Amino acid sequence: MSTINIYTDGAARGNPGPGGYGVLLLWNNHRKELSQGYRLTTNNRMELLAVITALEALKKAEHPVHIYSDSQYVVKAISEGWLNTWIKTNFKGGKKNSDLWKHYYEISRQFKITMHWVKGHATNPFNNRCDELATAAADGKDLLIDEWYEENEYEKK
Repeated sequence: MSTINIYTDGAARGNPGPGGYGVLLLWNNHRKELSQGYRLTTNNRMELLAVITALEALKKAEHPVHIYSDSQYVVKAISEGWLNTWIKTNFKGGKKNSDLWKHYYEISRQFKITMHWVKGHATNPFNNRCDELATAAADGKDLLIDEWYEENEYEKK
C-alpha cells in the first residue's frame, strides 16, 4: 500500500500577528498544495493547523501517512506522547492551543500516522515550498479570523 507523504509549515508575523500555513500532499503521482492566512494568530497554531488541514484533505484513511514538519512542538507532542497526557489531564496547567489539539486528536485517530521532524529553512525542497506557501498566506489579502485564538488567548494578553 502506498504511503501518503505530507509536508507542512506554519508562519506568523510578530507571533502573534498575521499568520498562515502551507501544506504539500504527495501520493503516487499526485501533488496538491494548500494554504491559508489568518489576521491574528501564532506560529504554533499555524504549524498545527497545517497538519489538521492536511489530514482533513485526505479522502482515504487506509494508506499510511507520513507527516514532515519543522515544528518540534508539533512533532514531539505527537510522537513523544505529550498530547496523550494533555488529553488525559484535560490540558491542565493552561496548555495552549487545546482547541486545535483536540481537533487533531479526533481526526488523527482514523489514520496510521508517522511524524518526522525536518530542519526548517534548509535543503528540503518540500519543506521550503511549504514555507513559501505559509509566508505568502500570512502576507496575503483576505485573511481569515482565528476566532478561537482571538476570543480565548489574545484577550488574555
